[in-house]
Amino acid sequence: MLKALTAYTSEIDDVEAAVSEILAQLDVENRLLANSVGLLTCYGDFIESGVVKALCDALPFEVAGSTTLGNVVPGATETMLLTLMVLTSDDVSFAVGLTEPFLSKDKAALRKGYESTLAKLGRRPSLIFSFVPLLMNAGGDFFVDALTEISGGVPNFGMLAVDHNSDYHESRVICNGEAHRERYALVLLAGDVEPGFFTGSISAEKIFREKGVVTASSGNQLQTVNDKPVAEYLRGIGLIADDNGMIVGINSFPFIVDYNDGTMPILRAIFAQTPEGYAVCGGDVPVGATLSVGSMNADEVIATTTEALSSALASRDFGCILMFSCVGRYFALGYEPMREIEKVRELMEGTGVPYQLTYSGGELCPVYETEKSDGFVTNRSHNNTLVVCVL
Repeated sequence: MLKALTAYTSEIDDVEAAVSEILAQLDVENRLLANSVGLLTCYGDFIESGVVKALCDALPFEVAGSTTLGNVVPGATETMLLTLMVLTSDDVSFAVGLTEPFLSKDKAALRKGYESTLAKLGRRPSLIFSFVPLLMNAGGDFFVDALTEISGGVPNFGMLAVDHNSDYHESRVICNGEAHRERYALVLLAGDVEPGFFTGSISAEKIFREKGVVTASSGNQLQTVNDKPVAEYLRGIGLIADDNGMIVGINSFPFIVDYNDGTMPILRAIFAQTPEGYAVCGGDVPVGATLSVGSMNADEVIATTTEALSSALASRDFGCILMFSCVGRYFALGYEPMREIEKVRELMEGTGVPYQLTYSGGELCPVYETEKSDGFVTNRSHNNTLVVCVL
């Protein structure tokens, strides 16, 4: 059996008060089972003030997590929070690990970090929770694909770190009270763990009917679709270009990418355009994939959050829900940035189920075969998506 406890604080400056508030909510002396682990997400100021370090030192279990610009657990209403979800069990075991800093796409560093954590666990894991650094030289696809290979396909659910700055330069991964710019923290779970995964990205009615085939790409740079530069392809389906040939408002038009391997399509955000008319995306777009274009706005964020979380709640009996939502969805909410959090609160109210929602710089979540919704297939890196894990 796996149980979950949640706690939060908005107290940044008074370290002792913040730690006392969290400990009082958790009541760890009376509520913990034999094995426990903590998943912590917070506004960056909680690291600078010393709250994160003091809290982790006071807790009788290991902790992993990340900075964020927004998060919520049951009972929380403030906007600048530290939130903690504690998983505790008599028959599920946990191990927390940390890699060396990543200065490049170094698969060896990831392997060493995983294998040392696996040695602590002592048996094959059933699930991985990942807290991934937001780096310029290695993205979500590298980490997902490499760890899938290293672990032998263990389901991997997690987030890329962000913070409240426009360039995310203070984003940090957290491990046992220490904050890291370039290290990857992972939590391994072993035992009777049967996760279920759900995603909310974009509704069918918000997707352009025209489809294309990726004919040239280099990693996350999408170059040609149907043998045309991306900008030309997008103009051809009705998007507007400025005097320099750049597509106007391109960040509001994510790509829907079908790998044509029987798995569910995923979203790819468009971050920039090159002078050649290529698109720089938030993840890899492989040659041969089928591509569609969607339109994202605030109402679409709320609609897809409602659909994904409602499906998760209706799926089966479970003990807790962990959610990560892309900062792109947060920014799409415009002048009402709390709307998605408020919708989650509304849907979860009265369920009695512990939950944690955190905004992320990219989402890691397994996808299923499109015609077989009950079998794990492969891990994927996502953009502009709400990902949900039920346990």
